[in-house]
Amino acid sequence: MPPHVEEADLISYGLVGLISAIERFDLGREIKFETYAITRIKGAIIDELRSMDWVPRSVRARAREIERANSKLEHKLQRAPTDAELAAELGLTDQELQDSLLAISHSSVAALDELWSVSDASGDQVSLMDTLEDPGAPDPSRALDVGDMKDRIADAIARLPEREKLVIALYYYENLTLREIGEVLGVTESRISQLHTKAVLRLRSRMQGDTFD
Repeated sequence: MPPHVEEADLISYGLVGLISAIERFDLGREIKFETYAITRIKGAIIDELRSMDWVPRSVRARAREIERANSKLEHKLQRAPTDAELAAELGLTDQELQDSLLAISHSSVAALDELWSVSDASGDQVSLMDTLEDPGAPDPSRALDVGDMKDRIADAIARLPEREKLVIALYYYENLTLREIGEVLGVTESRISQLHTKAVLRLRSRMQGDTFD
């Protein structure tokens, strides 16, 4: 789930589906109410989430395609692919690739902050910022997990092309805006946005284990 979706909202959407299931359930059918209700509840939740998502599905699909292509080429070439190589793998022109990266960046579907998360006991994604405990009573196993996550992120960033690595450093560590980074590097804000999006897509695919080391 994206961070802006609250658990209470999901429960509310599910209740709508439950009410619908109660109203529409046919007692004459030889199926359990639970089986029928689960389908209605899941459908209601998914429908509501889709109605909230203003990003076109084609943009999200293209983001996944770029991640997969980048992972495939990194495994094959043992380095980060160039724009030309990535475009060729996707069957796009260089301009089509750049336009896609710009559309993805505008949709805010890829934020580096989303990488900084772990799964709790139930399998849900939890921000590491929300898992910090009393400094006087640290959990050794969790500290080990956090340390491992830091090492993985640092390693993934170190393997980025130099220009993308610089954009990540200026944006996340120096807190410069994309416009300010563009002024520093002497390029347009749109170009910086494209570089940032490429870097985050690479990092996300690596952190999700899509590449082979």
